[in-house]
Amino acid sequence: MDTMKLGATNLEVSRIAFGGMGIGSPSWRSWVRDEHQSRAIIERALELGMFTFDTCDYYSAGEGEKVLGAHLHELIGREEVVIATKFGNPVSPGPNGRGYSRKHVMAAVDDSLRRLGTDYIDLYQTHIWREPVRVEEVIEALHDLVVSGKVRYVGVADMPTWRVAEFVYKARAMGLREIVSVQHHYNLVWRGNERELIPFCEHESLGMLSYSPLARGFLAHPSGHDRDTERARTDELSRTSYGRQADHDVAAALQQVAGTRGISMAAVALAWVLARNPRATPLIGATTVTQLTAVEEALACTLSPEELAQLEQPYQPRMRYGH
Repeated sequence: MDTMKLGATNLEVSRIAFGGMGIGSPSWRSWVRDEHQSRAIIERALELGMFTFDTCDYYSAGEGEKVLGAHLHELIGREEVVIATKFGNPVSPGPNGRGYSRKHVMAAVDDSLRRLGTDYIDLYQTHIWREPVRVEEVIEALHDLVVSGKVRYVGVADMPTWRVAEFVYKARAMGLREIVSVQHHYNLVWRGNERELIPFCEHESLGMLSYSPLARGFLAHPSGHDRDTERARTDELSRTSYGRQADHDVAAALQQVAGTRGISMAAVALAWVLARNPRATPLIGATTVTQLTAVEEALACTLSPEELAQLEQPYQPRMRYGH
């Protein structure tokens, strides 16, 4: 697998990264794989060259970080992988067990380091953004984490473009460490970030990590067919985010292109993200080894201008975007 720089940094990341939401404990979400079940999935991802792993302290109430860290420790050297994690969502009772106060940032990073079994985190990112937040306090705390050596780089996820700009320009004005990346929601049926966020990231040379490139499985199944996976049955966010008629029309076009090529719909959907956002690293979450076949197929698939137009023609913009 090819590598690429993360934004303007010298950090190499895999062209496609592994998203760790499905690794941890099924007691958190019924479709999540436990420590035993997830080993083969992580091992296969490494075999494919996916040496960049993204997780979060919120996933499986911290168990996601534990499981991922334990497997990586056994399977590969620490310097051979890039580990990204996130903070901000509720992880303990009380008003300071979440959010972006200096108190919580400092506690959260130490907890993540302990669970991951590592001395440092390569990329430390804000998670789901909730107002109000004093951005200067977050910038200062993240700067101190980099200076301390606990964190190598810092980034943000899922916030309005004006807030991303505030993080960039205020840190620059303060002479402190700037964010190097933005994690954002992007796929064939969720393209709102093409309006402002992606152009801003390109202008400021920010790295991008694109999550849900398969729309939580919506783009991996024929349009109009009931999805029979455990996640499809239980994931409320999937049902509320996708399913407009225009979304089904996109899925139908995707099915046609995939059928003509003789590869999976998931592979074509991923290949589209690679083509349309070449400076981004898509995050692929897998709960079976077989699902990672789409990674191999997508890397070998160069979509033609005609295929890109066929996939994009049914798309209809939506008012809400972001997370």
